[in-house]
Amino acid sequence: MAFILDPNLERFATPRQWELLTALTRHPTERLAAEAVNCDKRRFHEAKERVMAKAARHGYAPEHDLIHQSAPGFHVKGTSTLYGPDGELKAQWVKTDRDREEQDKLMREAVEGLCSEIKPLKPARPPKHAATDLMSVYPVGDHHIGMLAWAEEAEDDYDTKKSEELLRGAFDYLVSAAPDSGVGLIVLIGDFLHYDSYDSVTPQSKHILDADSRYPRIVRAAMRTVRHAISRALDKHKLVRVIVVAGNHDASSMVFLREALCALYENEKRVEVDRSPKLFHYYRFGKFMIGAHHGDKVKMQNLPLLMASDQPEDWGKTKHRLILTGHVHHDSVKDFNGAKVESIRILAPADAYAYGVGYRTPRDMKRIDVHAEYGEVGRQITTPEMIA
Repeated sequence: MAFILDPNLERFATPRQWELLTALTRHPTERLAAEAVNCDKRRFHEAKERVMAKAARHGYAPEHDLIHQSAPGFHVKGTSTLYGPDGELKAQWVKTDRDREEQDKLMREAVEGLCSEIKPLKPARPPKHAATDLMSVYPVGDHHIGMLAWAEEAEDDYDTKKSEELLRGAFDYLVSAAPDSGVGLIVLIGDFLHYDSYDSVTPQSKHILDADSRYPRIVRAAMRTVRHAISRALDKHKLVRVIVVAGNHDASSMVFLREALCALYENEKRVEVDRSPKLFHYYRFGKFMIGAHHGDKVKMQNLPLLMASDQPEDWGKTKHRLILTGHVHHDSVKDFNGAKVESIRILAPADAYAYGVGYRTPRDMKRIDVHAEYGEVGRQITTPEMIA
């Protein structure tokens, strides 16, 4: 007997899963269906189970009296069903929540649509002098654009305007004082934005955050700030590479930022944006390799082995290796076998929560100068007081 397929399930299936399920309806046995679509019989069971499970998560499982599908971008969080003495369904309450997978899909589609409308910038004039064996690295710690802090209850005043002024000033100072390096590497370590949507909460744990502004306003501030940083770096360096690392506060927003920068600098051959959505990023410069990870997923001591596993060829060709992390908002440098791992300080002050639980760390931003043969050869630091 052929398999009877519910057409409402198509919404919850991938094209390949739907092809397999459809094949079952056209053949009397799974063996014949498998031969028709050139696959193993167990693939049919996997396809059915995954599609049914996804449908149930979105509120559709008629065999269990679930027939009300959740809205796009949501999944069913829980249900309460009232049955009468005769076993008939009398009432049902369905609780829904935002579905991460669907949200990411919608966000990627929005990014593609937005980037198609961005007019690429005209190429900038390169500097006359640049040392091809030097690279200047500009790591930006957790800047938390959109955070609100009040000096009377925390460390210092901070809002969207202040965050933009601080970072622009830091780049003005560090770039102007930099050597004529051929490469300028800008690394956003993560948590560049304080929150990731119209809701001013952390994406995973939903902790309520002290927020200064509306989400679109902080996105605009972030774009202006990064464009200023790239513009200043183009004045000094012949090649500017940008790495955007996702943090635990802004994982989805960094998708937008990364793709928007790719579209914006499409015609600027001197700007390279690392487009990878991975949580671990790497760049090799001669015998020096640098890695970047926000620091919330993997412990510092495990990062060198990950670098060697992720980039075996570059690992073998390099002698000096540095991995930068953020997340903890303070300097911590540790030498491990094969690589140095360093978490960096930030320019932003502590908010009321961090200050209230005792966090007190100096604030700064640094530039790290690297030689292609000899590794790190110098550093320069700026502080909020110097910028002011």
